[in-house]
Amino acid sequence: MKQLFYFILLLAGFSSIHSCKDLVDEEGNPLIDLHNNTGLNGPRALYREITDADTIAEYHYNGLLLSKVLSKGKSVTDIQYSGNNVSNVTFNGFVDSDNDGTLDADSTSYKQIFTYGNNGRLTTISESRTTYNRTPAIPPTTPPGPWTVLAKTKILYNIAYSPTTGKLAKITMQNGPDAGPIFNFTDYSETTYDYLGDNVSKVVRQYGTIAGGVFSPPTKKLGYDYSNFDTQISAYTLLPFAYKLSVILSTEMNDRRSLILSPNSPKRVAITDLTTPIPVPAIFSTDYHYDPQTYVTAGFGINYIYKPL
Repeated sequence: MKQLFYFILLLAGFSSIHSCKDLVDEEGNPLIDLHNNTGLNGPRALYREITDADTIAEYHYNGLLLSKVLSKGKSVTDIQYSGNNVSNVTFNGFVDSDNDGTLDADSTSYKQIFTYGNNGRLTTISESRTTYNRTPAIPPTTPPGPWTVLAKTKILYNIAYSPTTGKLAKITMQNGPDAGPIFNFTDYSETTYDYLGDNVSKVVRQYGTIAGGVFSPPTKKLGYDYSNFDTQISAYTLLPFAYKLSVILSTEMNDRRSLILSPNSPKRVAITDLTTPIPVPAIFSTDYHYDPQTYVTAGFGINYIYKPL
């Protein structure tokens, strides 16, 4: 259950919704005040997600388009477009691959390339990922060693939609080490999505290995249930769908973030290790705060800061 630990921290570890973060954007423009919120009329953008302890993400824009995201560990995500469609996402920084609440000591870089079908829907994401490590410093005189390549990985995501509703239905992931002239996928995952109206109500991801191009029976299976949705506007509706998928796929254990795909916000979240003989969900709940335009401003210990566009 170690992979659930970070989400437990995220949902249960912050009891306050106040913050002393500065309330201006990078150009000095005033943002929506957290404590005496009169709201924002007209077009808006999500600018920050913050807690008492840290800034989770800071969003930067080129005109109306999301162009850069700054996150923990001085990590930087750059987003590029072909027309209005996200064409690639490049990440350099640190991830929490095992969801233990601590960023990995190893540095990670990846580039995701997005391909769209004739109907304009995202169909595949291909990714090249490199992780780097270095010997740690030995105080007080020995500095850390240089960054060296630890591993290279190729990943392919195939995205399927419901033929009746058009909603995201399934993501199939295949990956393998990029270690020489001959490449083979060695591992897979399959993620399925159920809905309550337009909101994602259930996500199940199962994992296994690939041998000779054949998927083995799954060896691990995790479930994420979302319920008690509000009728207000989620902050994540302001982010591109392709970028939201990139966030969820940034690690193999980040499906807990699948609530960002919904237009409304769930007040109850349950996470279950479905490989145990008697699965027992870990359940979390919250109340949300909203501004007069019904955008969420706080929930699950996270404050959402907006700025005008």
